[in-house]
Amino acid sequence: MKSVMIVYNQANTERVEYMLDRLEIRGYTFFENVQGRGHIDGDPHHGTHTWPEMNNAIITVIEDEKVASLLESVHKLDLRNTEVGVRAFVWNIEQMV
Repeated sequence: MKSVMIVYNQANTERVEYMLDRLEIRGYTFFENVQGRGHIDGDPHHGTHTWPEMNNAIITVIEDEKVASLLESVHKLDLRNTEVGVRAFVWNIEQMV
């Protein structure tokens, strides 16, 4: 099993949820109004007057076989609008109950 965290501009919320539905990934935890800044050339997303945009994040635990499809979908979404931004991070899940 793997855990995948997707951090994205909140403008992409419906697209990310659609992507999960299409890949039959049902279980996830949703974090709203996540603040941060991309590590290469991203602008801050702080929900302030100066930096008004905000991010959301979803974390899911999925079978190893679904990871490549999910990452491919995230990459396609990122290419669709590079200025909005979306990133995915993958961790191994050692145990869960």
